[in-house]
Amino acid sequence: MSAQTPEAAARELDQRRLQEAIEGYLAHLSGVRNLSPNTTRAYGQDLRAFLLWTQREGVSPLRVTHRDLRAYLLELTRAGYSTRTIARHLSALRGLYRWMLREGLCDSAAVTALSSPKLARTLPRTMSDADVRRLLETCEGSGPVELRDRAFLELLYATGARISEVAGLSVDDVAFDQGLVSLFGKGSKERVVPVYPVALERVESYLARGRGALARADRPTSALFLSTRGNPMSADALRTAFERRVAQAGLDPVLTPHAMRHTFATELLGGGADLRSVQELLGHESLATTQVYTHLSVERLKEAARSAHPRS
Repeated sequence: MSAQTPEAAARELDQRRLQEAIEGYLAHLSGVRNLSPNTTRAYGQDLRAFLLWTQREGVSPLRVTHRDLRAYLLELTRAGYSTRTIARHLSALRGLYRWMLREGLCDSAAVTALSSPKLARTLPRTMSDADVRRLLETCEGSGPVELRDRAFLELLYATGARISEVAGLSVDDVAFDQGLVSLFGKGSKERVVPVYPVALERVESYLARGRGALARADRPTSALFLSTRGNPMSADALRTAFERRVAQAGLDPVLTPHAMRHTFATELLGGGADLRSVQELLGHESLATTQVYTHLSVERLKEAARSAHPRS
């Protein structure tokens, strides 16, 4: 059996160091940045996938080059991952390597390599007014599930909230007298969002005639949305309810609760709201994240011009 070359030994050492760094970074995300367990788990999956790739391809992760990274992104593309998923992998890697640089675990060359690749940014999927109406109409009825789902969808559309934020709502988070909802976003950051009267009326109807029928005396909870077994509805449970209503409405099955958030932002900007206000309402840390909706609003204007102008 041939002895391991110095280059191979150094590469394996780097890979072990990266593995240790990933665990340290995930602890940092959870303990210092206070990210949710689901978000931290997603980061871990993406970062460990990169580690496995470096081991399989014989890449030294602490001396990663621009060429190495391009090869990794190409493999993700060939595996059928969407641009959005690949961008998420790249974002996780950038965060890890910047943290490693601050901790003295890698040099700036690796971080520079990760800063270079650019991916085409796709515009978020939104819903039309007709789509939203059809979705809401699937909840017509006086049963507790219909009242709950209508309140859930109205609140989702009225606030632009993430599905995880809606799942985390308690009864006391809705201030009916002020027309406000308190949402707890990424990193447990609280923001207060105004809600239009129709949405508040639907939530009131659910609380008055629906939630009590779903609640269980032996399982007291302050959660706003309850399952038919009286349990607080998780983000996955609410997502399933959304998908069921999308199917009933005959809408595109690729629509997700996040499409309501995208629609909320686009409608605000299209109605004249300033970018900073929309950023605050969405709970975005960076204004750049919100700016994608300005492009989408412009596309809608272009489409309106193309369809209405006699010489278009």
